[in-house]
Amino acid sequence: MADITTKQDIQILVDTFYKKVVTDPVIGHFFTEFAHFSWEAHIPIMVSFWESILLPPGTYTGNPMVKHIELNKLSPLQQPHFDEWMKLWKETVHELFSGETADMAITRATSIAGIMQHKIAQH
Repeated sequence: MADITTKQDIQILVDTFYKKVVTDPVIGHFFTEFAHFSWEAHIPIMVSFWESILLPPGTYTGNPMVKHIELNKLSPLQQPHFDEWMKLWKETVHELFSGETADMAITRATSIAGIMQHKIAQH
């Protein structure tokens, strides 16, 4: 398997991941009931976000923390939700890619999840 090296790789990763997420019994409801997930709106933002993290310089200019804090007010984000998100992310990365950047995608996601949990707990 090849490593993540292009924006197209990130597009494939994000598309594949969110196809799992929206149907997942543990976290899918956040996207279908509370966030009103729009593939056309959300996916390009996530591709930009992960491109900025994995293949800088990127184009992402947003604050994902604010969105997650708002979502938490509608439906609490708890440890099992973060665990499921990470499980699906790792699974998707490992299904599609192998290498230094793929490993970094998992490391960074783990770090982001921890920071989000901490920030959400503060609110």
